[in-house]
Amino acid sequence: MNTSNTDLIVVGAGIVGLAHAFEAHRKGYTVRIIERDARPNGASIRNFGHCCITAQDGGLLDTAYRSREGWLAAAKSVGFWAPEAGAYVVARSAAEQRVLDELNSKRGNDAVQLLTAGELRSVLGGNPDPAIVGGAHLPADLRVDPRTTAGEIAGWLQDQAGVAIEWNTSVRDIRDGTVSTSRGDFQAQKVLVCVGHDMDYLFPELAARYQVQRCALQMALAPAPAGYSLDAAVLTGTSMTRYDGFTAMPGAEAVRREIYGHSPELIDMVANVMFTRRPDGSLILGDSHVYGQTIGPFQDEWWTSRLVDEIARILGTKLQVTQRWQGVYASSPLTSLLVEDVDPRTKVVTVTSGIGMTMSFGIAAETVDSL
Repeated sequence: MNTSNTDLIVVGAGIVGLAHAFEAHRKGYTVRIIERDARPNGASIRNFGHCCITAQDGGLLDTAYRSREGWLAAAKSVGFWAPEAGAYVVARSAAEQRVLDELNSKRGNDAVQLLTAGELRSVLGGNPDPAIVGGAHLPADLRVDPRTTAGEIAGWLQDQAGVAIEWNTSVRDIRDGTVSTSRGDFQAQKVLVCVGHDMDYLFPELAARYQVQRCALQMALAPAPAGYSLDAAVLTGTSMTRYDGFTAMPGAEAVRREIYGHSPELIDMVANVMFTRRPDGSLILGDSHVYGQTIGPFQDEWWTSRLVDEIARILGTKLQVTQRWQGVYASSPLTSLLVEDVDPRTKVVTVTSGIGMTMSFGIAAETVDSL
């Protein structure tokens, strides 16, 4: 039996778990991570790599800005790619531009910088959609490479920070500071469970209480058009139906109705038409959303084609898909962030919406503060 003892055990080496380990290490705690896979392989590597700071709302907005500080601190320590490139939001109708105007009025010019159609077309380059009427730049947003960042953080924690990581180790039970695994028992003063949608395997009653289910995404990869070198994320009108910062604006419902009027399929697939460029020059394209307790592996080709065609229209050029994949994350209709003590020494931390990458370091800092 392995009775190795640390101040903190983090179950799960996705970005939320790794952020907690990083923040705990910064505070001087001894940390052990337990991960069932041989490397980060879940939602943390299958997303846009967009830290969507500005489009959060309410209490999550403060946490998002704290997360931004944590992301930059981690990038400085670890050395991964994290340009402060912001995000651009494309408006292709007066209704969409009205939401950006409203957000600008609420947040100010420093947070939401309005752009003319000509300025946004110049940013995109090439021959973008003539329907563009304006847009905005959100300078606080960050970018990382989702394919590599979690692995780089894990490697730094293990090799430079002295954090023990038990890879290929499945958890059987967690109780009062003892984590029983396929490699024996590990003990800590506090256990943080950061396993995303798989929390229902360990704590089914908690998952049922918060109605946690899985959300599946269809995403794709294509080479960027010649000359395209924008590191910033690019969002569109459908993004205004997804992120709380936009949906809290008075004009948001009009945007949803407008999109449903001309492209109902985008609303039906719960689309967030957006794209980001990786450092290797490829574009991440997406995405759609499907919800359920168990998600089947089968993807509708027409959905991906429709998303890719919409992005190609925005850029004004054809895109040749080279990869497709499915992302899965936790979702709850009751909360965007589930933080619950299941016993005096065990806390579950699950982001139950599509903002785990964005919020990870802010949530981690708040959790570690409370230890």
